[in-house]
Amino acid sequence: MSTFKSRFIMSVPVLELVLLLLLVASAAAEVIDTRYKDPKLPMNLRIKFLMEQMTLEEKIAQMAQINRLQAEADPKILRDYSIGSLITAPDSPPGGDHRASAEQWVDMVNGYQRWSLSHRLGIPMLYATDSVHGHNNLYRATIFPHNVGLGATRDPALVKRIGAVTAIETRASGIPYVFAPCIARSKMGRCYESYSEDHKIVEQMTDIIFGLQGEIPPNLPKGVPYIAGKKKVAACAKHFVGDGGTAKGMNENNTVIDWHGLLSIHMPGYYHSIIKGSQTFGKRGCKKITCALKEWKRCHETFNSIPKKDIQILVAGTHANNLGLQCGAWTITWQGQNGHNLTTGTTILNAISANVDPSTEIVYSENPDVKSLKSSKYSYAVVVVGEPTYAESAGDNLNLTIPEPGLSTLINVCSKVKCVVVLISGRPLVVEPYLPMMDALVAAWLPGSEGEGVADVLFGDYGFTGKLPRTWFRTVDQLPMNVGDKHYDPLFPFGFGLTTKPINGSMEIET
Repeated sequence: MSTFKSRFIMSVPVLELVLLLLLVASAAAEVIDTRYKDPKLPMNLRIKFLMEQMTLEEKIAQMAQINRLQAEADPKILRDYSIGSLITAPDSPPGGDHRASAEQWVDMVNGYQRWSLSHRLGIPMLYATDSVHGHNNLYRATIFPHNVGLGATRDPALVKRIGAVTAIETRASGIPYVFAPCIARSKMGRCYESYSEDHKIVEQMTDIIFGLQGEIPPNLPKGVPYIAGKKKVAACAKHFVGDGGTAKGMNENNTVIDWHGLLSIHMPGYYHSIIKGSQTFGKRGCKKITCALKEWKRCHETFNSIPKKDIQILVAGTHANNLGLQCGAWTITWQGQNGHNLTTGTTILNAISANVDPSTEIVYSENPDVKSLKSSKYSYAVVVVGEPTYAESAGDNLNLTIPEPGLSTLINVCSKVKCVVVLISGRPLVVEPYLPMMDALVAAWLPGSEGEGVADVLFGDYGFTGKLPRTWFRTVDQLPMNVGDKHYDPLFPFGFGLTTKPINGSMEIET
């Protein structure tokens, strides 16, 4: 018994040695063929060499995209599983700080990348974010108008320039991949994400891909995915074919349509995105976005801009001095936010104040009482009202009325003072009952962080050029209603909008 015990004890070091030798042999057996890292080899060969060495689990993980918060909780998963992509989900800036600098974003992304590169194959992960109207997750980045306003411009060259700025500011924060543009044919709940109800306008606006990724060189065939360099990002034409045609305009509802309608109405934006080289599919102040919908006097007469000198102007309304409402959702936070704490910029009130002559008095009251209006001597009033911020399903709404207290402010002010109503919204709202009391109506959509673009046209420095990117209904009972429908009786038809020219402080309507 003692002999057996002695032999057993002496055998333990031997077993350890055997296990160690097995581990060494196993490690020596796993020789990584690194030819897939050779940039001189053809891409198809590099992919072949890499795929041959990947396990099934690694291939599955490479097709996965996870919330960056999951990686923050356990960054080893990037190394152990070789996760293919991370996304900055809504409301998840570096360290939870919505005012994090570009440098902090870079440090965060690089930290995740180091974990990915420590995997046995060293496959870098692809970091992504929703840069849908500028790099809207980055504090102090330029917040451009949402797509519905850009659709009103009918200006592909403009959206291309916006794409270029968005790419630079996104790459400056260490992010090479954006979920933009949205090329859905608009539905009501997410109307502002789409350029237009007309697929031809959506097709034109896919030129933003050239701004995001760069122009495809002439020596390459059309449709080849291409990124011009380190100042560009990979684009993603989104979301899904038909996602803009859901029943009742509700988010993630069913789209009931025949095959021909799907291909002719909802598919064209994707065709053009492919031709322009979009890498993936799936998921400044702008003056041109504003649409003048009701002129000051009768149609075809002179439309006088607001004078700048020696007058008293009342600025009122929930949206006049509110940067958060002016920018809308997908601005620093997912749903957006009421107030001034989201980012930097210029409110419409501040832009008006900066635009007028020092001899003009600007009086601001968000919701002036009727008594003060009766005794006032205001020459003009600018009433800025509209919707709260919302994203995705939070925007589902079957009423589409101007919310209170904005509507009461509009009625009270416009019944007492010559007024211009500026509507800040992501979609058309019910306005027909109130048109007779307005002297002018301007659809400013969601103009972004630079309110000067609105003030410039109000005071005649620039003319109105925007045209409605979608039909403006009379009542919600008419919805859905699109140009070309058999019974088409809108308040303002698709493409409507007064065209004006700045002429010596006044504007004339072009008939």
